[in-house]
Amino acid sequence: MIHDRAWIAARIPHAGSMCLLDGVVSWSQDAIHCRASSHREAGNPLRAAGRLGIANGIEYAAQAMAVHGALRAGSDAAPRAGFLTSVREVEFLAASLDGEADLDLHAECLNGDGNHLMYAFRVEAAGTPLITGRASVMLDADSELQAPGAPAA
Repeated sequence: MIHDRAWIAARIPHAGSMCLLDGVVSWSQDAIHCRASSHREAGNPLRAAGRLGIANGIEYAAQAMAVHGALRAGSDAAPRAGFLTSVREVEFLAASLDGEADLDLHAECLNGDGNHLMYAFRVEAAGTPLITGRASVMLDADSELQAPGAPAA
């Protein structure tokens, strides 16, 4: 992997066990491929009633998008704060993320205008798609929500 978990944890807002990704396999200006094994951990903070539901794949994909933002920014600092504003066309192709194979997380930036980005994402295990969809991301949402002329918080 070209970047490991420690590198990722220093650049996304998720700390400790909420940093779900193990590393970056590859990336370009338009796309990223990350890998994760945290779905197998009994202490995974997203696990409920002994299982890791498939909808949690959206969080895994969102963290890959955040890492992609850090790589595109090209600095050692954390990227601009981003928030998922919507997910669309989500297809759950499995009942859960539970399984022995590592998760492969793919995200492709389809378009963006600086503060708003649209990604297509796919979560796979051993080449089998588990979840696919699209996500909208808003960067620096706090500044977007302020009234014109209002002082920054």
